[in-house]
Amino acid sequence: MGCCSILGRVLGRLGRRPEIRAASKDAGFGTEARRQLQPRGFSKRSTPLENQPFPGLLQPENLSREQLVDVLRASVVDQKGPLVTLNKPQGLPVTGKPGELTLLSVLPELSQSLGLGERELQVVRASGKETSGLVLLSSCPQTASRLQKFFTYSQRTQRPIATYWAVTDGIPAPSEGKIQAALKLEHMDGVDLRLTPQVVPVKPPSRKDILEGVKRTLSHYRVVATGSGCALVQLQPLTVFPSQLQVHMVLQLCPVLGDHKYSARVSIVLGQRFLLPAESTKPQRQVLDEALIRRLHLTPSEAAQLPLHLHLHCLRLPGARPRDTPVELLAPLPPYFSRTLHCLGLHQQ
Repeated sequence: MGCCSILGRVLGRLGRRPEIRAASKDAGFGTEARRQLQPRGFSKRSTPLENQPFPGLLQPENLSREQLVDVLRASVVDQKGPLVTLNKPQGLPVTGKPGELTLLSVLPELSQSLGLGERELQVVRASGKETSGLVLLSSCPQTASRLQKFFTYSQRTQRPIATYWAVTDGIPAPSEGKIQAALKLEHMDGVDLRLTPQVVPVKPPSRKDILEGVKRTLSHYRVVATGSGCALVQLQPLTVFPSQLQVHMVLQLCPVLGDHKYSARVSIVLGQRFLLPAESTKPQRQVLDEALIRRLHLTPSEAAQLPLHLHLHCLRLPGARPRDTPVELLAPLPPYFSRTLHCLGLHQQ
């Protein structure tokens, strides 16, 4: 039986599983969203995670290859046929330089560990190093190709396939809308050239800019909950560009919590927020209000190590047949993310 036939059977079974639901227009909002975001084991009176600044946060750079394989195997959300879905820990790069420990570098060992034999996994969909959440893998090249075509078609028709949760420092206004920006990658003066280039907005882009790598980007956002001057935001990118969601939220003057790369572009003077020039603002540790640090039960040194609160929560996959409703894969929030929601009261609506 071919991979594509297997994929149809797999997707049919996925749509019937309770933790993988059929997609709907407003999926992820309302009562279901609050239930999904409610940290397990929490009640209004219990605070079991407050004694740890970042519970569940891994340090992938301190792991051996064997340990990383064990971590990834434990993070499998679903495995059916050729498809394997992981809940990637924050801080793990998907790709890197030769010799670096990355998700891609341990896929042969992970494939063996999951009993796939000679059918080595390949990455179909994944987010960046600092983002936690879903990673979709496939051991069948034909299946991977079909899914890539589905993702490309969805992007071209501006149908969201990925849903992220983010906690922002600041509350976006209006509470729902689109963010459009032309972005480019650029090495900044005074910044080590060995580091990754910075993402810089271009306004307005010329035809020459587009030819030189400037891309028009678009994201949908919706504020789900607010508290302590922060917001829980649902983000759906309709284009793909490095750090797109982080830069888009900076353009809304509400950087993602734990964004130590782009948040310095937002300055506050006399309570008013404004953007600093991206070309001349170097990356630095995010500066948070003292009251917010206290609310998070962190010390200033701990706040300087705050992980990025951006989580790929949901991926839409095509149904088993062309006219079937797409199904959604879901990844639970990391414990440190749930702790932040609890401290800020953001799981309450």
